[in-house]
Amino acid sequence: MTCESCAHTVADALSGAGGAAPRVDHRTGEATFEPGEATDRALQDAVEAAGYRVVEITAAEARTAGPTHRGGAPPRRQYDLLVLGSGSAAFAAGIRARDLGASVALCESGTIGGTCVNIGCVPSKAMLAAADRYYRAGHHSFPGVATSQGAVDLGAVVEWKDGLVEEMRGAKYEHLAEEYGFTLLCGHGAFTGPDTYVCDGRPVAAERYLIATGAVPRLPPVPGLEEAGYLTSTTALKLREPPGALAVIGANAIGLEMGQLFARLGTRVTMLEAQERIAPFEEPEISRALAEALADERIAVRPGVTVTRVERRDGQRRVVFQAGGEEEALACDHVLVATGRRPNTRGLGLAEAGVQLTPQGAVQVDPQLRTSNPRIWAAGDVTPVPQFVYVAAAQGTVAAENAIGGAGRTVDWRGLPRVTFTSPQIAAAGMTEQEAREAGRQVETRVLPLNAVPRALVARETRGLFKLVAEAGSGRVLGTHVLAENAGDVVLAAVYAIRQEMTVRDLAEAWCPYLTMAEGLKLVAQTFTRDVKKLSCCAA
Repeated sequence: MTCESCAHTVADALSGAGGAAPRVDHRTGEATFEPGEATDRALQDAVEAAGYRVVEITAAEARTAGPTHRGGAPPRRQYDLLVLGSGSAAFAAGIRARDLGASVALCESGTIGGTCVNIGCVPSKAMLAAADRYYRAGHHSFPGVATSQGAVDLGAVVEWKDGLVEEMRGAKYEHLAEEYGFTLLCGHGAFTGPDTYVCDGRPVAAERYLIATGAVPRLPPVPGLEEAGYLTSTTALKLREPPGALAVIGANAIGLEMGQLFARLGTRVTMLEAQERIAPFEEPEISRALAEALADERIAVRPGVTVTRVERRDGQRRVVFQAGGEEEALACDHVLVATGRRPNTRGLGLAEAGVQLTPQGAVQVDPQLRTSNPRIWAAGDVTPVPQFVYVAAAQGTVAAENAIGGAGRTVDWRGLPRVTFTSPQIAAAGMTEQEAREAGRQVETRVLPLNAVPRALVARETRGLFKLVAEAGSGRVLGTHVLAENAGDVVLAAVYAIRQEMTVRDLAEAWCPYLTMAEGLKLVAQTFTRDVKKLSCCAA
């Protein structure tokens, strides 16, 4: 059982089969009842018909048997793998461990499913999609097509988003916990020693442990921020009315997405970024082009500023910042903090377990994802890696294979992609030009403006570009960077190209369907040897 709904279902099944006064606790997996006139077989059949497995423990056994996770000190090595957390890394590890025949328990202090499905990828992209539909109803570039915007009922959008989250959490986490036979332990957990762990006050023992507790928002040390009140990406997605004015501190992926989301719902948005450009970890050409696209939507972007304090007066907030040596102040209804996320390691007893952290507070792991404690592994955002759900899942799988099967596997980082879901989207795979040069590579690069891509022309969406980073001499593709509508759907081809060590010539000669955004990859590869403006459609 994974939730209160499971407990109600089991209780109803027991009652329907004649069990009197059933009491079911989904946190422990325990059901107690008065037998009444029902037979044990009838009760077991009823529970199994409801989709649950039965392990019978009589009252006498409960008093005399070695304690289990239902209470008291557990027997040694109760589980083959105990996972701290229940998000992407945790479930990927649990699934692989069960494939290998191991028994698995997950200890979760919050909502099953972790960041992505509950408060991250799924809800944010759902809200972005809704805002995009609304914006395009009033802003498009096609002649002869009349559209109009009505009022925004943000509360209704939020309710739809919450329903989608609940549906996906049930399908991808709660149901799978039952499907794979995970034991879900609910409550705060912490190590009390190198080989002792307590969840919700109950000792739990395992052969091996996996830390997969994810990350939480990192707050900048800005005076007055706590007192004035602030939003994070989590709380911003709960607002029932669009703010009149919003200040966003941080203009990397989360800040950019949230800022544009609310701007498209009618909010006056200002983005404040400490670095000298927005999207500071992307190619400079992409940062410049995206800044122009945001300006077209009347989103104010202020790079190179330092926020010095936040004030609140008469229900209004003021963000005070330094820009070019001058102090400025920005009035707003809300302040959204998007300055990154830190590994969630506090309160886990990692020092007691002998688990070392990096200077940034992440769990230090070796290439096989083992910590300084040889019986403890770690995966996902809690480790010092890019904080993407697919990275967490890949690490979880590798960690389980190493912990359970001794596989000695490592994660293959070649061609790792990333997407920022702005409009136009940012998508990249592999190295930036600067990263390649810092790695000692001699490189060649080409940049293709989006107005050279036929798909962009027919869609009247020419804001953006393609950039290709290749090794000089060999022509091997090292990195691909795209700013375009639906760029995230294009970048997988770049991942394949990098992992298969393809060259720009391979890309230039590859088949590509006409009038797709993916053709931009072929065209930018062709620019290494040709002027594509002098080529007819699909010509080489």
